[in-house]
Amino acid sequence: MSKRFIDGSDFERMIAAAAARLKEQVQTVNNLNVFPVPDGDTGTNMNMTLQSGMEQLREKHSPDLGRSAEVLSKGLLMGARGNSGVILSQLFRGFAKGVNGQKEIDTVQFAQALQQGVDTAYQAVVKPVEGTILTVSREAAKHAVTIARRTDDFHAFLEEVTAKAKEALARTPDLLPVLKQVGVVDSGGQGLVYVYEGFLNGLKLSYADEPFAIASDAVRPEPKQEESAAPMEARGEAGEVAAQRYLDPDSIQYPYDMEFFIRLQSGNGSVQETFSEEKLRRQLSAIGDSVLVIADEEFAKVHVHTNVPGEVFNTAIRYGELTRFHLENMRDQHRRLIDEEEPGLSDGLEHAEETADLEQPMENLKPFGMVTVALGDGIASIFESLGVDVVLTGGQTMNPSTEDIVQAVEQVGAQTVFVLPNNSNIILAAQQAKQLAKANIIVIPTKTIPQGMAAALAFQEDLTAEEIERSMLPAIERVRSGQITNAVRNTQMEGVDIQEGDFIAILDGKIVVAEENLFDAGKQLLDRMLEHGDEVVTLLVGEDADAEMTERLSQYVQEQYPMAELEVLQGGQPLYPYLISVE
Repeated sequence: MSKRFIDGSDFERMIAAAAARLKEQVQTVNNLNVFPVPDGDTGTNMNMTLQSGMEQLREKHSPDLGRSAEVLSKGLLMGARGNSGVILSQLFRGFAKGVNGQKEIDTVQFAQALQQGVDTAYQAVVKPVEGTILTVSREAAKHAVTIARRTDDFHAFLEEVTAKAKEALARTPDLLPVLKQVGVVDSGGQGLVYVYEGFLNGLKLSYADEPFAIASDAVRPEPKQEESAAPMEARGEAGEVAAQRYLDPDSIQYPYDMEFFIRLQSGNGSVQETFSEEKLRRQLSAIGDSVLVIADEEFAKVHVHTNVPGEVFNTAIRYGELTRFHLENMRDQHRRLIDEEEPGLSDGLEHAEETADLEQPMENLKPFGMVTVALGDGIASIFESLGVDVVLTGGQTMNPSTEDIVQAVEQVGAQTVFVLPNNSNIILAAQQAKQLAKANIIVIPTKTIPQGMAAALAFQEDLTAEEIERSMLPAIERVRSGQITNAVRNTQMEGVDIQEGDFIAILDGKIVVAEENLFDAGKQLLDRMLEHGDEVVTLLVGEDADAEMTERLSQYVQEQYPMAELEVLQGGQPLYPYLISVE
């Protein structure tokens, strides 16, 4: 029996089955990290992101496919974790736009929505890298558009799409050399394949016309399908690039920081144009920079830096009524009052607005604050001593969601909040939080704990926001970051032969040493980091570190590098017995 259309209930079954399939394979996806470190979490991030969307679907079931897709998209947006989770949320955000207003869709409409999801995801990443989840999604969507012209049966259609996704996944090592070197496929791409497989499982439930109950644990996936021939014994995610959208810290060409909402389809007689996110972005980019536009069916949230605020308003008012104005002259750091209080946006966007309604008026907030992400009580205490307002628990193995970051920012109670992710896999979620928080967020792209500490040390509250950012960015470039942990598998990377159980030393994101003995690994890492001999060295001791080993490493520094200034601090971080900072 063929199925030519799917509605909201069918879609929810498919999503529930996809969530079940992905949840079942979380560890498999985690195990695909090209780095042999014990904190691969791509599968965990994708699973938690999809579960966030599922929670929204449970609460807001709809027989209309367009409405179900919208609800899912907003749940994913707020729950997105890690680069892979954020990209997954963007794939479904674009899909939701593609099926907006549809009660049911056919294969052609489904394929077009998949393509719109791919376009949205690529736009979210400043420098897309092929050989990742992006490649798998693009190849699958392209094939879907072709297949949809030849078949109107959803089962045959999804089988073809899933097969194409698997083919694209198998080719990821040919596109990303580090994958081929280790002999694995991309972890995020593998997670997306599991999602597509889940779609097929859920569609079978629709064929059977079984009673619908949206609980992912209740949906039993089919027996494991044949996997790609590529080996899959490594851990974690590779090749996914964190988004980097920053205002040039040396430029003050556009001094007015503007943020406001457009109430769409308001019936206002002044509305002249049909709203388009991309069109408005292009129009605003012609008269400013740092342009962000995010919309649902009722509201569009707009952020732009410009030197002609009047022209920005004249452009935006063509699409609807303007509300919730926020205008700051960045040259003197004086913020104006919110012009009027309006109800928050529906669903996903309403979170930021509802929270904002409970906050103090902007003029009563302190000018600046800091939020950082870290694991370990000792590290958290260090950041607090450096003036960080909120230390968000997370990092290796536990990436905070976009919503977590938004809530932490709003907890600070500041007009401008500097966010220090301290992990390359958190930067994209932090950038996404910029679109949802009421406060002005400046993301400092710290990738390690030492970089975060260097940035926090560079913070000077008596400067302007631009000057603070200008001082933080060079600070993170001056610090060298070292890590020591245990290898979880045999591999070879960058010419280093690694055996499971070895102590591996990582310098600025690159594995440089693998030794059976921790002291030998530590000595070689320190030698590489202390090439000038007179640097400031900070040794952050993890929760599993041995006191005797800590003393031996400390003595080594003092004896071999007498001009270096050494500080040993209890970090309490898991998995990494030592984090080392050298400036």
